[in-house]
Amino acid sequence: MIKKALLLFLKIYQKFFTLIGYGSCRFYPTCSEYAKWQIENNNIFKAIFYTILRILRCNQLFVGGIDYPVIKKNLIITKKKIVVKYWYIPKEKNKYYVIKRFKDNM
Repeated sequence: MIKKALLLFLKIYQKFFTLIGYGSCRFYPTCSEYAKWQIENNNIFKAIFYTILRILRCNQLFVGGIDYPVIKKNLIITKKKIVVKYWYIPKEKNKYYVIKRFKDNM
């Protein structure tokens, strides 16, 4: 329930600031998109913690650039058909970069 409320807030936030033309995040994915990916892939406390750290780094004192979320997860591979929303790229043992899959143009 809390995750759904936070995701709804982020969706409204992203739409509102897109309409007024404001948005100058130093990172890719943007801080709000990073928060969304963290909330969808981590528990709520870790997601909020890592999002706050990311927002604190989003200023002129840090370089910026590409900064994908890293999650700790034990992945289980099955043979059933799945829909891929995120790609998990290995970083270390049981730690993965989260990269969103974009829709095909077909």
